[in-house]
Amino acid sequence: MPELWHKGGLRIGMKKIPRWANQDSEREFRARHNSSEYIDSSKANRAVFPKPKPSLKAISLRLPVSMIEELKLLANQRDVPYQSLLKIFLAERIRKELHGAPKAE
Repeated sequence: MPELWHKGGLRIGMKKIPRWANQDSEREFRARHNSSEYIDSSKANRAVFPKPKPSLKAISLRLPVSMIEELKLLANQRDVPYQSLLKIFLAERIRKELHGAPKAE
């Protein structure tokens, strides 16, 4: 194995990344070798990943027509879709119930 570091701790050489005939040979190679001998991480750019969206599940919910109309009115005043406003209201209430003041008994 070639020496990759000198006394000062600086990288002086990298191994060449081989070409693979198929995914199985690549997988076997990667399982047996350390990538730090092939890739100089000091030259890498920091990656910024967006916050992943939570997975969603569709549900069926029966609400009184008057409640839906009032929700649509409020949503229109805020210029948001009424389903989005309903999710906001639910999230706020759930957060309050879970993290709010203790209930008096």
